[in-house]
Amino acid sequence: MHRHFIRAAVVSAQLVAVPAALAQGTTGSIEERLQKLEAEQAAMKLQVEQRDARIQELERQLKAGDGTPVPTVPASPSTGPTPPGPSTPTAEAAVATPSSGVATVDVEVQGPRKPTEPEVETWGVYDPGTGFLIGRTEYGEASISAYALARYINQNDSDGIFIDHAGNERPVDTRNDIFSHRIMVFLKGWLIDPRLIYNITLWTVNATDQVAIFANLGYQFSKKFSLYAGLVGNPGSRSLVGSHPFWLGNDRVMADEFFRPYFGSGIYATGELFPGFWYNAVLSNNNSALGVKASQLDRDFSRGGTVWWMPTTHEFGPRGAYGDWEWHEEVATRFGFSTFFSPEQSFADAGNNPANTTLRLADSVNLFEPGSLAPGVTIANSDYSVYSVDAGVKYKGFFLQAEYYKRRLSNFDANGFLPVTRIDDEGFYVQGSFFPIPKKLEIYAATSQIYGDESAGFGDSSEYLVGANYYPFPTRNHRLNLQVMDVNRSPVSSTFGYYTGGQDGWTVATAFSVFF
Repeated sequence: MHRHFIRAAVVSAQLVAVPAALAQGTTGSIEERLQKLEAEQAAMKLQVEQRDARIQELERQLKAGDGTPVPTVPASPSTGPTPPGPSTPTAEAAVATPSSGVATVDVEVQGPRKPTEPEVETWGVYDPGTGFLIGRTEYGEASISAYALARYINQNDSDGIFIDHAGNERPVDTRNDIFSHRIMVFLKGWLIDPRLIYNITLWTVNATDQVAIFANLGYQFSKKFSLYAGLVGNPGSRSLVGSHPFWLGNDRVMADEFFRPYFGSGIYATGELFPGFWYNAVLSNNNSALGVKASQLDRDFSRGGTVWWMPTTHEFGPRGAYGDWEWHEEVATRFGFSTFFSPEQSFADAGNNPANTTLRLADSVNLFEPGSLAPGVTIANSDYSVYSVDAGVKYKGFFLQAEYYKRRLSNFDANGFLPVTRIDDEGFYVQGSFFPIPKKLEIYAATSQIYGDESAGFGDSSEYLVGANYYPFPTRNHRLNLQVMDVNRSPVSSTFGYYTGGQDGWTVATAFSVFF
């Protein structure tokens, strides 16, 4: 009806204008004039429809992005037509100019961060990836992230046995298996205040039949200081501070695995005191919280800290990653120092079988098993301390890192006489890599050297390894890994990693992992 009314009005105006047009010598017919006006009217209507569609789409995206409606200003009757714009708006574009009758919106349409949200790195034990946004309102947000690793490992030993420091013959338990090895699912976000963050982790290692659910809560006061509570990496090694899963292999090298602490339940603070200089301080219940009940703990706490300085570029890749996938055009450097102390318990059952398997002697014997240091004598408690220094460099696809460790086991609480009062072990690793094909193929090599306490009767151990990573997509998050190791008298014994106690032979492992 409106269309007919408009057309009638236009026709009347044209009829009134006919004499003047004829007087001016106009040659076009009235019908031609009407057709031209109708075409202009249709074009104007199309422009209005396109602009309305643009406004509706931007309002929909804004509502989806931050949960708040976008106010609009009705068009002024005197507003004239504006030239047609692009049919699809860019993500950064404002809704329209004020002359179009719509208020300008000064936000991005793809879910902007809250203005009070600081961009703070957490440097936790297991930090989630970017993930996918599940939902966001004015009260908080939730995202989901995950890591998954499928692995094949084949361990070999020269004769299937090894002789420990006391002269006892022990079996070498090698493996040849395929597992959906490690799976982690993260639910993360913030509540009420974007600085009040949470991270709920569902964690499993199928090869060891371990399953855990844990949470981390934190308040990010500023980039210089944030405080968290939950499961934390006890900071006695560089790999315990946020770099997982961005290592050269899918698990740690032998020296790192032998000397490092584990994961405790406690509180930790972290921050960047000045550009490129970070710290992390931890107070936790014990060296390893997995499988330990609160009723088993004593009244002592474990504690430690680490600092690292990145003087040249003030960064060392995402999460302090190993390998230069990012291809640094400037030399990136990192220097660090870490230390950790823990009064450890055996958590032995009625049969004196220890549940604490984290502390191994330099021949892979569990410190807390009966007869570990003397026949018929069992250690119930021991102090564990470690310190390490590390240094790394990256430049145009090349990466080199080394870390030196010194560990002490002391203050033994035993049910009999022990020939030693303390045990001091030391060692180091060196690992390096380069990209013959940038961001696609990485080749790496590493060695571990471990020197057992000679005064306590322990010998040395070593490993040499080579490996490669293939990145099928333009991200370091997904990769195919292949690694070959020559292991000599492994002091590490864990189904979790690459090594089994006493192994003297070669191991090959291959795996594919995804992380988002």
